Amino acid sequence: MSDQHIVRSYDADLEGLRRSLAEMGGMSERMLGDSTVALVRRDTALAQKIISADQRLDNLQREVEEKAVLTIARRQPLANDLRELISAIRIAADIERVGDLAKNIAKRAVAISGQFSPPHRAVVGLEHMSRLVQAQLKDVLDAYAASNEQKAMDVWRRDDEIDALYTSLFRELLTYMMEDPRNITFCTHLLFCAKNVERIGDHTTNIAETIHYLVTGQSIDETRPKLDTTNILVDLPAANG
Repeated sequence: MSDQHIVRSYDADLEGLRRSLAEMGGMSERMLGDSTVALVRRDTALAQKIISADQRLDNLQREVEEKAVLTIARRQPLANDLRELISAIRIAADIERVGDLAKNIAKRAVAISGQFSPPHRAVVGLEHMSRLVQAQLKDVLDAYAASNEQKAMDVWRRDDEIDALYTSLFRELLTYMMEDPRNITFCTHLLFCAKNVERIGDHTTNIAETIHYLVTGQSIDETRPKLDTTNILVDLPAANG
């Protein structure tokens, strides 16, 4: 086999991984957006579609990991090429977790179906937070596709805004729960959903860090911005992924 053929074959391996990651990224974006819509509208049919879609995302993640490991074993790549394969494994894992968290939100949408409905303002903050995280996810996936380290770092630095919103929403929902006991169940579900959205924001910053490593060969030596001052729900279990 000629060296040129080996290079072409290796390039095809990398391109296949990039296509799979692009598909995963698009799926995760849709799942996050649809899960928020399903929650706000209490659309159980849409929620069930999201829950079902997660299996495809899981399968793609496994395929990316297996292909990357096989390529490393076959090609024994060095430097930049090895970083790309390692980065693909990392990013696929983060995208898969985004899907799991979106699925958890969809499960909450099913759980609250038919329950007492609090004022609409109770979900406005969550909608806003979800839109910002959706924008972060899109931007970081675009940064990966373009190998744009500067754009990735911009996403990384925006994480503190999501944390601040989560803290504000946490306090607002607790207030609604104290004002009317009928709000407790619904707002508790919203609190878990808000935490899932905040965790998705964390995964976008993980991806940004991987892009920085991919492009520069170095880990980020700054401390990740973190403004989440809530502690009560951090260790409570979300719906099972």
